[in-house]
Amino acid sequence: MTELMFVDHRVEVNCQYYRDVLLSQQLLPAIKRVACETFVFQQHSVPAHRARRNTIQLLLRETPDFIGPDLWSPSSRDLKPVDSKIWGVVQQCINVAYVRSTS
Repeated sequence: MTELMFVDHRVEVNCQYYRDVLLSQQLLPAIKRVACETFVFQQHSVPAHRARRNTIQLLLRETPDFIGPDLWSPSSRDLKPVDSKIWGVVQQCINVAYVRSTS
C-alpha cells in the first residue's frame, strides 16, 4: 500500500494534470517504491484518464504493464472494492482526527 494522496479541491484534474502531476510526480513514484517493477497499473474511463496518446505513451514507458481505459466501462464493478476500501480508510482517519480534536 502507498500513502494516501489528496488533490486540492481547487485544482481541476484534467488530462494534463493527471499525466504530468498525479501520474509522473506522485502515483507512479509511490507505486514503484512499494512494488519496484512488479505491478500492473489500472485506470478507468473518467475523462482525465482518457488522454489517449500522451498518457498511454507515459504508461507504456513508465510501467511494467497497465490496463487501459478501453478495457472496461466507466462504472466497472472491478474497481468498486478498491473504491470501498479507500473510502473506509478515509472515514477511519476522519473519525480518529475528530476524536482527537474533541478530547
